[in-house]
Amino acid sequence: MSTILYRQLSATGDYQLGNMHVFLRDSAAVAQAIQTNLKLLYGEWWEDTTNGLPLFQLMIGANGSQASLRAVDVVVQQRILATTGVASISSFTSSFDKKTRTYSYSGTAVTIYGDTVTFGGTF
Repeated sequence: MSTILYRQLSATGDYQLGNMHVFLRDSAAVAQAIQTNLKLLYGEWWEDTTNGLPLFQLMIGANGSQASLRAVDVVVQQRILATTGVASISSFTSSFDKKTRTYSYSGTAVTIYGDTVTFGGTF
């Protein structure tokens, strides 16, 4: 099994540049890759405009119904499963606050290394 290497993010979410000590490996790299893959908006990356989470295209219009929440869940889970190093999702929960129009998600993913990493965030 090959090692996954990922440049570590700073506390403010920027890539850290410099020496080799700013790289994450294996499961820690997978955890950060999940985080950054969910923050990349569809069409945002100039090198591949078909990559990214379709937040504006599919999710902004979600009305908070169970059907629309489930549709958003599927898109988020597909994005997680497409992350290099993710073998499966072992748990996933989400909620939508109609008042603030905030979608929140959290869960755990099993990595190709056999351990689990946690993820979570809001849109």
